[in-house]
Amino acid sequence: MKKNRMKSKLLAGQAALGCSIMVPSPQMVEMVGHTGFDWVLIDLEHGTIDLETAELMIMAAEAAGITPIVRPQTNRKQDISRVMDRGAMGVQVPHVNNVEDARQAVSAVKFGPGDNRGVAAGTRPDSYGLSKSMDEFMKHSNEQTLVCVQLEHAAAIENVDEILKVEGVDVFFIGPSDLSQSMGHPGNPKAEPVKNAIARTLLKITAAGKIPGMPASVDNVDAILSAGVRYTYTHLPKLVGAAASEFFKKARS
Repeated sequence: MKKNRMKSKLLAGQAALGCSIMVPSPQMVEMVGHTGFDWVLIDLEHGTIDLETAELMIMAAEAAGITPIVRPQTNRKQDISRVMDRGAMGVQVPHVNNVEDARQAVSAVKFGPGDNRGVAAGTRPDSYGLSKSMDEFMKHSNEQTLVCVQLEHAAAIENVDEILKVEGVDVFFIGPSDLSQSMGHPGNPKAEPVKNAIARTLLKITAAGKIPGMPASVDNVDAILSAGVRYTYTHLPKLVGAAASEFFKKARS
């Protein structure tokens, strides 16, 4: 397992800029890597990516020099552990609503005593068992892997004070779209109650000395970063759409 340069940036107080990809394409990951992004979010929750292709996309990210983070299909431990064993440098776990959900996410990523991540010999991140000892690999993995939990339901916002105390969580990510739906304003994160909930939660995360995360676009990335968010990504279709819009604007002027 390589050094997680994206996690290092976050711990140094810098912003880490990523791109979310939901289509099964290692080539897209390579392209994103060559444009200058720090990391890629390989989205198994909402896209059409299967486990085998996710592994190829992780390999493409490594080759392009960016950090592969995976959003698993669910917040179940089995789904998290399976992407970790294929080389993900971290996970962005959906639907974390309480302390137990957050603890479960950490235990699925980190090795240790008790009901933690299962140990298997010969996995990709362990160089197939051909380099370091298992002890060295497990220690290095625990240091380098990143745990991001998604707060995207009204229940998560209500429980955020306790969730913030869970050890081992690196990033607390606010999901505006699902949160707006949960609060009765589907698809409208700018609705006053949702906007206020996001602002309050961001303040709580930063006041606790933790790293906040949120998605961004060309239109609002400056405001997102100014709000203290350090873990952020834009969606590939939005990126393509913005570039296409600029292209046609110039071509037709």
